[in-house]
Amino acid sequence: MSIALVLGGAPAVSASPTTTQSNGNTSTVARTLDGRAITNDRIAKEVAEFWTPERMASAVDLTFARPGGGAVESPALAPKPTGPAGAVAPMAPRIAGTDDVRTMVNESLAVGKVYFTVPGGGTASCSASTVASGKRRLVMTAGHCVHGGAGGQWYSNWQFVPRYRNGARPFGTFVASSLNTRSAWINNSSYAEDMGIAVMNNGGSYGLKVVDTVGAHGLRWNYGYTVSVTALGYPSNLGGGESQYYCQGTTWNPGGQQIRMWCNMTYGSSGGPWLQEYNDSTGYGFINSVVSHGDNPGNGQFDGPYFDDDIKSLYDFAESISPA
Repeated sequence: MSIALVLGGAPAVSASPTTTQSNGNTSTVARTLDGRAITNDRIAKEVAEFWTPERMASAVDLTFARPGGGAVESPALAPKPTGPAGAVAPMAPRIAGTDDVRTMVNESLAVGKVYFTVPGGGTASCSASTVASGKRRLVMTAGHCVHGGAGGQWYSNWQFVPRYRNGARPFGTFVASSLNTRSAWINNSSYAEDMGIAVMNNGGSYGLKVVDTVGAHGLRWNYGYTVSVTALGYPSNLGGGESQYYCQGTTWNPGGQQIRMWCNMTYGSSGGPWLQEYNDSTGYGFINSVVSHGDNPGNGQFDGPYFDDDIKSLYDFAESISPA
């Protein structure tokens, strides 16, 4: 595994984040670069203020490359859904007038950029999206956008900027209160488990929950390996990672509990959603996977974890520890 990121800056203060584990999921309290737990509005505000336009512009797009020049990973057993198909419906925002903010075709209010600091003090970014839940605080991304995988650490100063475009933050920023991923990602860098969910503090332009502010995509799991999707994200090879781009296609299984699609988006699109039934008029769909990794250099394909019962477990886990 290789990582397209050059680290720099002062070393981070050593911290041992408190973690909890349940059913193959691991969670940590979100922290600042100097190791403080983000437990109140004052510290969350500090994180938001850390992310000046200059720091956001210099953040490196974080992407893991598929090993072996795109070789197919052969599973020991034939992949299959791990249970019955299930779904969570999308949610509209509760704030009147958010749809008045002018959008482009195939641009979603519920998709944005995430920014975080990495061990060593460098800054990095990924793509992410809100996902509907009763507590309305969840943001879904790739596991490698919250934790470095085997031998790595949790990231810090983690914030989400919905519908970021060319430096503009039309709905403000939201700072994470906890980061969550699959234990198999943390322990083994398992591509099939490269999924992450952040629980967000109140924030943004209205001081409210993130889903109340911009709405949220739905979620689907165990829907099969061949589905039509629209992928959204912030690729550095298209627009310099400064605006949303999309690609559409039909997925297939390349081996293991993963799916693959044709798409020319590269670095920076990591964590962006693959959406079934994406609706241009509403800007919402059903998340069916997230961008995990691709060829290095890219050949127009990338992979995502197949959303089976594991994503539902992670989703339920994150929702259970989310504040009301």
